[in-house]
Amino acid sequence: MADETLQSRRAAVKDARRVIVKVGSSLVTNEGRGLDATAISLWGRQIAALRALGKEVVMVSSGAVAEGMKRLGWSKRPKAIHELQAAAAVGQMGLAQVYESCFRDHGLQTAQVLLTHDDLSDRKRYLNARATLLALLELGVVPIINENDTVVTDEIKFGDNDTLGALVANLIDADVLVILTDQQGLYTADPRRDPDAVFLSEVVAGSAELETMAGGAGSSIGKGGMITKVLAAKRAAGGGAHTIVASGRDADVLVRLAAGESIGTQFVASMPRLAARKKWLADHLQLRGSVTLDAGATSALLNAGKSLLPIGVVEVSGEFERGEAVAIRDPGGREIARGLINYSSSEARLIMRRPSSEIESILGFTEEPELIHRDNLVLR
Repeated sequence: MADETLQSRRAAVKDARRVIVKVGSSLVTNEGRGLDATAISLWGRQIAALRALGKEVVMVSSGAVAEGMKRLGWSKRPKAIHELQAAAAVGQMGLAQVYESCFRDHGLQTAQVLLTHDDLSDRKRYLNARATLLALLELGVVPIINENDTVVTDEIKFGDNDTLGALVANLIDADVLVILTDQQGLYTADPRRDPDAVFLSEVVAGSAELETMAGGAGSSIGKGGMITKVLAAKRAAGGGAHTIVASGRDADVLVRLAAGESIGTQFVASMPRLAARKKWLADHLQLRGSVTLDAGATSALLNAGKSLLPIGVVEVSGEFERGEAVAIRDPGGREIARGLINYSSSEARLIMRRPSSEIESILGFTEEPELIHRDNLVLR
């Protein structure tokens, strides 16, 4: 491999500020034998080391259904949705307890966050989830995220936490998604069946041929497989995040990645994170309304890279809810930007031309001091 390629691989976790770490059911539950407190404690130690390097870390953990199966005495994953939901409800208790106790031993405070795919597709819930996770990271807490399998239906049947990891990466603008599994990474074929399979240390996320290389689910405990990891890497790359698929059984894998060691398969995002997010905002959102700015706010957006505050808005047009996309217009009515708004149209009309310090007294609450945060805004 060329030196410059190795350089790009080593940089993924080493240079990352915000890292998503996803661990699969077979790792968390020791192949379904029950929650592996030793393994979870080792991840806690490694995450504490990453935190000491100034990195923010979010965990996406499978294992609730598998732990529930163990507690209920089931040897095979059930097919009935209500039984899967029951297993998740039972297993989630133990999963949260073990993470809390094991991570606490390494000086880490944790928070349980249960999400569904719907939470990240609905714009209002998307912003709520994003704000909560960013607040937890600001407080120095490690969020432990799992899919809310007790209430979902299609997701528990067809979904997977690899996809959830990618969605979370895009949700909070992560730099890299690390998927820890029971395999070393991606091969040209299944190495358990094909002795000629070649290990791939670096690929471009989203390349069409990758999906043909990936096989089906690897165990009876989890519901994913290499194909879900390939697709998750493709989704994460859409938000500009690199993905690394590596063995969670390798000693100190997270610490070694953070030190720049080349481990597993890296799926390289071809577009930088900020450029990818801006493209998504610019091209893929239907606008629900608009806000018109005064000259000062227009200059702050165009020339100073500022967020949009309610005091700079002189008119609100259309009907929209929190989290929906709106056009941002200059005093002459020309669209200069667009973004995801933090307040509904009725609320925006009440707080426009007013300083952010008065939002709570006017509305009775404060979602955000900004009408549209700079991270959720793209200039036209």
